[in-house]
Amino acid sequence: MVLSGLLSRACWTSLNYLLLIGCLLPPGTQGQEFLMRVEPKDPVLPAGVSFSVNCSVDCPHPERISLETNLLKETVGRGLGWAAFHLSNVTGDTTVLCSGFCNGSQIAGSSRVTVYRFPERVELAPLPRWQSVGRHLNLSCLVSGGVPRSHLEVVLLHGEEELGRQTVANEEPVEVMVTVLASRDDHGANFSCRTELDLRSQGLGLFQNHSAPRKLRTFAMPMIPPRLAVPRFSEVETSWPVNCTLDGLFPVSEAQVQLALGDQMLNTTVMSHGDTLTATATAKAEQEGVQEIVCKVTLGDESRETRENVTVYNLQGPILTLSEPNATEGTTMTVTCKAGPRVQVTLDGIPAAAPGQPSQLQLNVTERDDRRTFFCYATLKVHGETLHSNRSVQLRVLYGPKIDRAQCPQRLTWKDKTMHILQCPVRGNPNPQLQCLQEGSKFKVPIGIPFLVRLNYSGTYYCQAVSSQGTDSLTVMMYVQDQNPIAVTITLGVLTILGLVIATAALLYVFRVQKRSDIYHLKKKSSWLPLTSKQPDEAVAEESS
Repeated sequence: MVLSGLLSRACWTSLNYLLLIGCLLPPGTQGQEFLMRVEPKDPVLPAGVSFSVNCSVDCPHPERISLETNLLKETVGRGLGWAAFHLSNVTGDTTVLCSGFCNGSQIAGSSRVTVYRFPERVELAPLPRWQSVGRHLNLSCLVSGGVPRSHLEVVLLHGEEELGRQTVANEEPVEVMVTVLASRDDHGANFSCRTELDLRSQGLGLFQNHSAPRKLRTFAMPMIPPRLAVPRFSEVETSWPVNCTLDGLFPVSEAQVQLALGDQMLNTTVMSHGDTLTATATAKAEQEGVQEIVCKVTLGDESRETRENVTVYNLQGPILTLSEPNATEGTTMTVTCKAGPRVQVTLDGIPAAAPGQPSQLQLNVTERDDRRTFFCYATLKVHGETLHSNRSVQLRVLYGPKIDRAQCPQRLTWKDKTMHILQCPVRGNPNPQLQCLQEGSKFKVPIGIPFLVRLNYSGTYYCQAVSSQGTDSLTVMMYVQDQNPIAVTITLGVLTILGLVIATAALLYVFRVQKRSDIYHLKKKSSWLPLTSKQPDEAVAEESS
């Protein structure tokens, strides 16, 4: 019995209680009919709790019932065949051993204590700021703590959709990864992970811990550069349009565009339609030479750019001037066309002697030069290209009034009470004022508009055109004929006779109509002869009387 006790303590020390049952009792000494019961049997407990263990045996004369454990213990009760103990601060898996003696033989029983603990950290690793569509994305969930690991799994999620799950390994901490292919549908989607501690087989529940969600932003950037449309040549201080377009962007609203002329950023207007982005701006160069235009489109962590050169030239004209913009008839004036040092100018088909030299035209101004337009053409060769520019100017000539005698008749014969128009064109610069006054009466006859001619319009008219440049006069004789008096008398007579005939016919018609329906009576005492209508009965009565 002493040897068995020594063997029991040695075995407990060397094997940390795990094989104690097999080494405590030498073969042939263990009682077969008695059992040591340990309650609770194989409990699953949360970490840090305290619990009670009861050791009992059905032996009639048990001796020295004890509890062997590496936990803090306290005996809370003892009786015939049983003993109760309180164990504190269970932090990890362990085994408790109840032992005693029955009829000189040692008996023992054990219970496996399993501790569970929720994960202390469940975190989805940060996502990239932008993820390119069509490329693989690694999702990583970091987990610290949580036991038992054999019952702990990690699930990675796209929204509520499960992407994959994995049992947590024993290392600490653990990283669980899933790889997915990013698509346009993933833009703005939430990704997360959760742990599942499944203790339902131990009579407990399913415990879940969730990470905070992280939002993914995906993008698609075409491999081709943007299309940049600019003119090949532009004149100094002249504005010109810049247009940049790129197709296949997603999301197009997140794209950023920069348009620059050299180091100068341009004020850009951006529009989108579908997955196409268009940026426009207006550029103006202040110096000659080759200027570079850059269009740069940035989306996500990628960018595409296109560069084009614009050759800026300076014609310095052409400048077209008149020595007298408003020349007086009979004076001499000069027209001058000039431009920059290397520019060839041509004035009304007359080229300058050499590039950079002016072209001039001198003329004696006449009436025919009024409103004459002069044209100046300038050409400049730049990088094998001939560039053109032109200007025009109109000359105004000041000259006195001139009445067109060919179209203004000097003798007129019209009939009384007829409509006529007195046409008398006049020209001059500035425009002259024309009026025709009747000699004596100073009656002003209308010019250029219809009017009714009367007999008293006959006479001599003095027509005068007046402007700041002088006057011009013309005498017009107007004779107004009276209508034929005999023809008028005959016409009036015919109309009078025709009226009498129509009136007589109307009276006869009325008389006949009344005679058919009435009887007329002539009153004897009346001094005039009225016709009165009588009814038939009244007429018979008067005849009988």
